[in-house]
Amino acid sequence: MDASMNANAGIGGSGGNGIMVPQTNDTAGTTAGVDDPKQDLNQVINSIQKTLGLIHQLYLTVSSFNAGSQLPLLQRLNALVTELDNMAKLSEKCNIQVPMEVFNLIDDGKNPDEFTRDVINSCIAKNQITKGKTDTFKSLRKHLLDELEQTFPDEVESYREIRAASAAETKRLAQAQTTLPNGDVKVKPEF
Repeated sequence: MDASMNANAGIGGSGGNGIMVPQTNDTAGTTAGVDDPKQDLNQVINSIQKTLGLIHQLYLTVSSFNAGSQLPLLQRLNALVTELDNMAKLSEKCNIQVPMEVFNLIDDGKNPDEFTRDVINSCIAKNQITKGKTDTFKSLRKHLLDELEQTFPDEVESYREIRAASAAETKRLAQAQTTLPNGDVKVKPEF
């Protein structure tokens, strides 16, 4: 293989050593002025995959380095720098918050899915504790109402009437509200 073939291998569709690397334009198909977070994320993912392919090409070039492969090595290094710059520009459009615990797990050589599992298990445990507290307060309320009804039956009856009226008013107000597609509540003005 001569130098011109090596040059084409570093730029064209062949990654050298028999590996085909598709050449894509990561910014193709974007419409000006439209910022779709999902599309921005997909562009970053594509850029990461392209960068990984370029790093693999560099590894292959360096592992079988000889004097004739200096030009392809430089071209692949330049392509990597260009792609890293492109990735940095694309990542500015994405606003993704990743907890530091995930990075610490990755640094420790652990699977980041462990973090997700631990968070879900923690939420389940807190939910069970909260449900227990709620059930305890419901039981206490029922017990107190039973005791009060035995001691003050007239007052408990008026309390229940007030509660029923309040519940009916709350239900009426809830029916007067409409839910928007984004989950917000729109209150109908009363005239």
